[in-house]
Amino acid sequence: MSLRSALAATVLGAAVLAGVASPAQASTLSMRGADVSTLQRATDLGARYYTAAGVPADPLDILAGAGVNYIRLRVWVNPVSGYNNAAKVLAYARTVKAKGLALLIDFHYSDTWADPGVQTKPAAWASHGLGALATDVYQHTYGLCNSLKAQGTTPDTIQIGNEINVGMLWNDGRIVNNDFGPLATLLKSGYNAVKACNAGTQVLIHTANSDSLANARWFYDGIRAAGVPWDITALSYYCNWHGTMTNLTTVIKDMISRYGKPVVLAETAAPFTLNNADGTGNSITTACPGYPATWAGQGAAFTAVQNAAKAGGAVGVFYWEPTWYAVPGNGWDPHDIQNSGDGWDNMAVFNWTGVFNSAVRWIS
Repeated sequence: MSLRSALAATVLGAAVLAGVASPAQASTLSMRGADVSTLQRATDLGARYYTAAGVPADPLDILAGAGVNYIRLRVWVNPVSGYNNAAKVLAYARTVKAKGLALLIDFHYSDTWADPGVQTKPAAWASHGLGALATDVYQHTYGLCNSLKAQGTTPDTIQIGNEINVGMLWNDGRIVNNDFGPLATLLKSGYNAVKACNAGTQVLIHTANSDSLANARWFYDGIRAAGVPWDITALSYYCNWHGTMTNLTTVIKDMISRYGKPVVLAETAAPFTLNNADGTGNSITTACPGYPATWAGQGAAFTAVQNAAKAGGAVGVFYWEPTWYAVPGNGWDPHDIQNSGDGWDNMAVFNWTGVFNSAVRWIS
């Protein structure tokens, strides 16, 4: 399967290019994604992956066989470990595109994890004020996008910030007293950089505000009022943190009708066990309500999330780090990747010996 030449038409559809989700899309997940940002390091360390039948295989091929057509890769500015800096992302983008998979680049604008609780400036930008940061965002975004384009792996979608519930590049880009102006400056800079690189690349703005209409409206109303353009609204949904799947459907429907843009779940996952494979505790320690932490339960939970997203009219769902089983040296801490452990080993869709869970399927 090749998605390159007709990606905009077949993956997002004409309505996405126009910025509006059509009724036909409401029942179809055309962006069936996986964030495999730790996979490059795992394979560099010699990790092995197996089909559900125990046959050694390329993990991207296994995922594609389960329905994946889109890969998400995060990029940090200057992580100590090198994973995932621009050079690493450039290298792995070749692998992704060679498989005929679409590519989403997730800019964290940090040297480490960026999420609702922390949005730390990269060390190289630490002393920069808002104006300089806007330039940094533009140059960093345009630079990587243009390098990807030059090597024949143009990103199909770019994410400007990661789970930016209350802003990014703190404290300059933090939303304080409902003032979205500073964040809007940064988001506009990122958007303009993407479009200058490649007008057809879609810009996604991502929060973890799937928990409530109030939170989601507050954020996206705020950036809209500040004049921020974007192409796709993106949410994270984890059943342990973001409420019921019924509520998820409600939020997605509202986002589509309120802003006239397609919606994707940029992150979701479910556990197959509550046990821990290494010395680092699990990030998620409870099962989804109604779905036991078993092989079958993980598959059923993921299917239920996809169906809830479809019911709301979403066009895509991405599983976060399905390949991150506990491989020594592939730790969570970019400052000590060699010695830190994996807090996601119970959430991957490969078990602790790299065997795929056949109950997990990406559905259209």
